[in-house]
Amino acid sequence: MRTRLLPLLIVLMAGVLLALGFPLAGSLAAREQQRVVVDRIDDTARFAALAQFVTAGPMAAAAAEGEDGNERLNTLSSELKRYHDLYGIRAGVFFRDGLKMAKAPADWRLPREGNGGEAFEEALAGRRSHDPPQVWPWQRGRLTVASPVVRDGDVVAVVVTDSPTGRMRSRILHGWLVIAGGECAAMLLAVGAAIRLTGWVLRPVRILDTATHDIATGRMQSRVAAASGPPELRRLARSFNEMADNVEEVLEQQRAFVADASHQLRNPLSALLLRIELLGLELPDGHEEIASVRTEGKRLARVLDDLLDLALAEHTAADLRLTDIAELAADRVDAWLPVAAREEVGLAYTGPSAVTGWADPVALSSALDAVVDNALKFTPQGSHVEVSARAEGETIALTVADGGPGLTEDELARIGDRFWRSTRHQNVSGSGLGLSISRALLTAGSATITYAPNEPRGLRVTITVPRDKPQ
Repeated sequence: MRTRLLPLLIVLMAGVLLALGFPLAGSLAAREQQRVVVDRIDDTARFAALAQFVTAGPMAAAAAEGEDGNERLNTLSSELKRYHDLYGIRAGVFFRDGLKMAKAPADWRLPREGNGGEAFEEALAGRRSHDPPQVWPWQRGRLTVASPVVRDGDVVAVVVTDSPTGRMRSRILHGWLVIAGGECAAMLLAVGAAIRLTGWVLRPVRILDTATHDIATGRMQSRVAAASGPPELRRLARSFNEMADNVEEVLEQQRAFVADASHQLRNPLSALLLRIELLGLELPDGHEEIASVRTEGKRLARVLDDLLDLALAEHTAADLRLTDIAELAADRVDAWLPVAAREEVGLAYTGPSAVTGWADPVALSSALDAVVDNALKFTPQGSHVEVSARAEGETIALTVADGGPGLTEDELARIGDRFWRSTRHQNVSGSGLGLSISRALLTAGSATITYAPNEPRGLRVTITVPRDKPQ
């Protein structure tokens, strides 16, 4: 969820910054150009004021320029020349027909096409030329500004300035770099804020996910701290804690009921079995009904014992220790060898002599006993049961493979359920709780038990324990 939410926030923030940055960059460029245009308008207005009093016509102005007899024209020409030498800006005063009154430099010609021609025509109409098109840093354009020279209400000439844009473009580019630097800094701050925001929003979700996983794996005491995050997630955390409390209470009541019922029924059942034995003394030997009653009574006692064991297994916390799994498996195989010999079934341990993992030795031994017991029950005479241990990455796999009839896919999906037994094995003694007890014992210690077909026939049961200490 973090990998989806964080890029979304970053993209949104980047979009906002770009949406603000582009107009700001355009505004900065327009401001710089407007400043230059206003400055040129002031210059053309000053030159227009000087040219207003030059009375010589086009031909006379061309002939008199530089002579002492036309002082006003000479003053205008010297001002234009000094202006060009100082600023590098072409400037000139031109009559309506385009002939020069005065200009600098001398070889400059009035631009009559493009923006220069439009500015000249507007000035002839008595208006200052409109703002020229925006010049961007990657363009090598020039700015042309024209103002009319008015005498007695008529436009007699036009002042034109043709300015280079190198410095203006440099200032625009410098401003853009400052804006880009600010955008980058703001983007870094936005990314940091997005990371903090997603962490603040998702931290309760991660805690909730962890607590849910803990409860799903049997650690019912896990709860969520409802003191951080958005109000909605805090309410969700409180609701989750209330739900977990109710579930734990219901499960505890269930365990207590099973344990109490199993314990309370054992005494009446023991008394009943004793009366059955006393009654059997008064009946002739070999009486079928009394033998059947004895068998069912013992089976009921075994079911009650298994129910009590299941309740204790689900309630007792695991005592995890660093255990030699191979040594424990070999020891349990040795303990079951007499039973295997009686059933005429081969039983052996194969695998490394030492491999360690974290497990509750008592719980693992009990679970392995239940699995080996089932394997010996369902394996026919002359077949073989193999117990092996091996390291698989971060886990230790303890496998019990038998040569029995095995289970179908539907039966594999149900194996381990309480009181479930295959319809093909109803005549085999047992309560249907052994594997349920094994699963409860293993789950408390972060171990798992799985079932799969064995090749060429039989069932393969795999108990997996972690190599490193669980959190």
